[in-house]
Amino acid sequence: MFEIMNENTGHPIKVWLNDMDCLEDKCLEQAYHLSQLPFVYKWVCLMPDTHAGKGMPIGGVFAAKDVVIPNAVGTDIGCGMVFTATNVKVADIREIQTGNGTITQSVIGDLMREIPVGRTKYQKPQPCRTLDAAKDSGFLDWKDTELMEVIEDGYCQIGTLGGGNHFIELQEDEEGYLCIMIHSGSRHLGACICEHFNAVARENAAKWGSAIPEEYRLDYLPTDTDEGRQYLDWMGLAMDYAYENRAKMMEAAKHAVKAKVEKFTGYRVEYTDDINCHHNYASLEEHYGEEVWVHRKGATRVRAGEKAVIPGAMGSYSYVVVGKGNAESFDTSSHGAGRRHSRTAAMEKFTTEQVIVDLKKQGVILGKRKKNDVAEECRFAYKDIDEVMAQQKDMVEIVRKLHTVGVIKG
Repeated sequence: MFEIMNENTGHPIKVWLNDMDCLEDKCLEQAYHLSQLPFVYKWVCLMPDTHAGKGMPIGGVFAAKDVVIPNAVGTDIGCGMVFTATNVKVADIREIQTGNGTITQSVIGDLMREIPVGRTKYQKPQPCRTLDAAKDSGFLDWKDTELMEVIEDGYCQIGTLGGGNHFIELQEDEEGYLCIMIHSGSRHLGACICEHFNAVARENAAKWGSAIPEEYRLDYLPTDTDEGRQYLDWMGLAMDYAYENRAKMMEAAKHAVKAKVEKFTGYRVEYTDDINCHHNYASLEEHYGEEVWVHRKGATRVRAGEKAVIPGAMGSYSYVVVGKGNAESFDTSSHGAGRRHSRTAAMEKFTTEQVIVDLKKQGVILGKRKKNDVAEECRFAYKDIDEVMAQQKDMVEIVRKLHTVGVIKG
């Protein structure tokens, strides 16, 4: 970790990378913008997977007093990971045929038929405890029809994967056991909430005496205003929705694995070590004796003893970790490997054939309806996850190392 001093403000930037050469210019520019905000508490943090985002770097963390910034949480509010481990040895099921390919191929096929991916959604509303509870509590009796319109759509998106870097993976840990990992968030609901309240923050900037340049895209909401309280309520709703969204897909994955494995082997499948955690949100926490709003955008909270999931790219490694409680990082770690190349650059640099051949060489089963954009999310487009993990040894301890067996992408 090294530190960059911002002489104009006195707010340092702590960077969990080897040196400045590892930090892209746009990411550094955005970090400087953050460090110049008057309400920043202590310093700005950049995790080892950091890269430029919208307004704030992905892999960025900072704490603020009495304000919240919608773009410092991001559009996919509550995006995160869910994980479970099984008692099944991958070697014992790898070659077993089901009539629809191997057990892994059959499970991947079942989940692709059951779970909408990419831009697709369910044709009919699905049960959703989070949205039902919001309705029952009166939370949704709100005047703003722009957000109310996305609630009903939320019933058709609950339990869906989305696209981009979201995935469902079957994995093998270092002891040979089969595990399941899913990366997804709050879908269209979270995006609409972010965009709406970012506009509210921009419109009210003069009223709150904001001197933040518009091009920074870091407009804020004071948490003691109606607008600030409304954003926090809606952010909380999106986080709960994202948590339930992942949980529903995990239940479907557990059922598919259990059904196929128990039908074609002697195993009685058991699940352990369940984890469901966010990496896009703001949280009121106590740090250095004061309550502050910690913004984590593409970053995972890892308090001392707290378990979390840090995924790599498909065909790479992923990790289950336990936090060490690093105060300087506000008890935070990276949320993944972090992009080395943008999606556009990855498509230009790597071919579909290269990616497919690479996955086949590793024995990875790919579930993807349209493969012409698969290079966007190939492992070559991301930083080396093992290097990322090495740079955050002061934040986390590795509990499990996992490698992709099968993956579903939108």
